[in-house]
Amino acid sequence: IDIPANRYDLLCFEGVSRALGVFLRREDPPTYKVVPAAEPHRITVSAECAQVRPFVVGAVLRGVTLTAERYQSFIDLQDKLHHNLCKKRELVSIGTHDLDTVEGPFTYEAQRPEDIQFVPLNQTESMNGRRVIEFYEDDQHIKKFLHIIRDSPVYPVVYDAKRRVMSLPPLINSEHSKISLDTRNILIEITATDLTKVNMTLNILVTMFSKYCNEPFTVEPVEVVYPDGKKFVYPELEQRLMATTGEYLNGIVGIEKSNDEISELLKKMSLEAEVQGDKINVKLPATRPDILQECDIAEDLAIAFGYNRIPRVQNNEATVAAPHPLNKLSDIVRREIALAGWTEALTLSLCSHDNNFAHLRRKDNGDEVVVLENPKSSENQICRTLLLPGLLKTVCENKRYALPLRVFEVSDVVLKNAAVERGAQNQRHACALYASNEARFEIVQGLLDEVMKSLNVVSVVEANKGV
Repeated sequence: IDIPANRYDLLCFEGVSRALGVFLRREDPPTYKVVPAAEPHRITVSAECAQVRPFVVGAVLRGVTLTAERYQSFIDLQDKLHHNLCKKRELVSIGTHDLDTVEGPFTYEAQRPEDIQFVPLNQTESMNGRRVIEFYEDDQHIKKFLHIIRDSPVYPVVYDAKRRVMSLPPLINSEHSKISLDTRNILIEITATDLTKVNMTLNILVTMFSKYCNEPFTVEPVEVVYPDGKKFVYPELEQRLMATTGEYLNGIVGIEKSNDEISELLKKMSLEAEVQGDKINVKLPATRPDILQECDIAEDLAIAFGYNRIPRVQNNEATVAAPHPLNKLSDIVRREIALAGWTEALTLSLCSHDNNFAHLRRKDNGDEVVVLENPKSSENQICRTLLLPGLLKTVCENKRYALPLRVFEVSDVVLKNAAVERGAQNQRHACALYASNEARFEIVQGLLDEVMKSLNVVSVVEANKGV
């Protein structure tokens, strides 16, 4: 069984067995329901949480029957989600609690570490936030996540109505609310910095383990109230609708099936499809956030049909390979410059704003450079609009070598262009840099003349003489 990285619903035994049962037509795809409670639980978010982890979602699994195997599968799924979808808890952190040991309504706050006091999971000592960080410095599992909040002035914390700490995300839950084999009602609270990923995580957890509720595949909602008064109810298990056509799917997969046959094949992949004329409306369950486009449906159709059953077809169209004109021109320029004794460099396409403008005494007019929204470092703020900054850094890092230095680069820069769909375009540039302890402009001018001659570009002077 192939389990790709984006199939989060196949990361546990429950998901694999359910998908396999549907694929073999031994069971029907389940329908997941959010069952309103008489008094739904509520999580109130404080304004200070925006400093650390601004989002929280929740759900309740009512009447769960746990065995040792089910309990271990529940824990394993959380660990797997933490390591891939949750990006090692930096984006999302899962907390699960025995609902019968706590009382709502709950609050999600951000407190000074010294003001947080609780007994961490599987411990006996009561600790404050600072002590928790120190205590888990040597823990092989928890220490990998300490850096996420260690230097923050406030730590995120979840309280119940009696001000008992339930969890200190993204590190550890409380011993008071821990789940055991005797747990019958489970409260899931998940904090995050990414609202899309946290919804995906919650949906995967509740759809996989709502199977063990008194009423299978039902979930009780949790209301989340934000500081601005906005209220949201989670989980969101509504099916998404995506329209496609049999012509498109058949063309992508390489088969010839009617719309009705395609609809039946998609059911093997837990996708409910309805045929309406020439269109096929596919209902995507909450377990399939990996389906983003029509081509993803085509991939599921190919799996349901069977890759080995797709007929092999001879390609009767003869084609002759040829280099892309731009790449061919670039290779000619590279070859001529290299034969002239210059060394080629390959620099990064991202650079700092100062390197591209201030350090070159250029002004940013705002309609030239593509700026990264959330750069990882100050050295990767924008897409370069010139090759010169990269070559200057190359020379700077190689000052130990004897002068003169002759380096060049033929590569792409990125420029804004409102006329194209993406709003930006690549442009191929060539740049050469001569570094010496004396001015030798004729060196660079001679290189330019040589390149132009190799490309049969006539100089202005020669062109005028020809006239």
